[in-house]
Amino acid sequence: MTRIDAKFAALAEKGQKAFVSYIMGGDPDMATSLEVMKGLPAAGVDIIELGVPFTDPMADGPTIQLAGQRALESGMTLQKTLDMAAEFRKDDDTTPIVLMGYYNPIYNRGVEKFLVDAKAAGVDGLIVVDLPPEEDDELCIPAQKAGLNFIRLATPTTDDKRLPKVLQNTSGFVYYVSVTGVTGATEAQAANVGPEVARIKAATNIPVIVGFGVNTPEKAEAIASVADGTVVGSAIVSKIAAGERVADVLAFVKTLSDGAHRG
Repeated sequence: MTRIDAKFAALAEKGQKAFVSYIMGGDPDMATSLEVMKGLPAAGVDIIELGVPFTDPMADGPTIQLAGQRALESGMTLQKTLDMAAEFRKDDDTTPIVLMGYYNPIYNRGVEKFLVDAKAAGVDGLIVVDLPPEEDDELCIPAQKAGLNFIRLATPTTDDKRLPKVLQNTSGFVYYVSVTGVTGATEAQAANVGPEVARIKAATNIPVIVGFGVNTPEKAEAIASVADGTVVGSAIVSKIAAGERVADVLAFVKTLSDGAHRG
């Protein structure tokens, strides 16, 4: 059982939905980013998605793209992102960490070395948005063998024919992308998301978490009420981009987690 599996089991015992937060590793610099990351569990975050900055983030909207640029300009690398995870683990051995990014930096490092290093750093799962199920032998299956969850994205365009392929090697949770398009582009609507989540849950017993377009406590509550939890990324990253104090960013995160936990 991974930390992700254990977290969902603990939440289920409490009858509570999950709140997942995304931050970009190294935005605006590693020290600030690590300070935010270390404060997330106390702000009610159940699972941390830690972004790995990349030069060509095709699935990300302007907010996350700019965060990645700031991180890269501050000298952030895949290694430093792993270092962040390892530093976080010194004080927190229970909160799951999911690395979210693109395959290129992993490929350049070498899959086998990356998986060893990620596991040693305390990483629990991977979301690699540009690796489709047809490429599972590249990273997904080796990651599962190494004890890391491989989390797949389903979208509004994932039809019933495609869904089994998406789910076949997914573990930890399914990330349902609530809107078509890139991150931060439009708002999620619970009325649209609910039937899609139910359709996915009918095909798997893995938790379904909904992200993209969730930006307020009310929206987090509404989306969590029709899923196993929700993810917020761009809204948090926007606060960091505005130069808000870490304490203020974390206070905002707490309002979102409170909303999701009411869901």
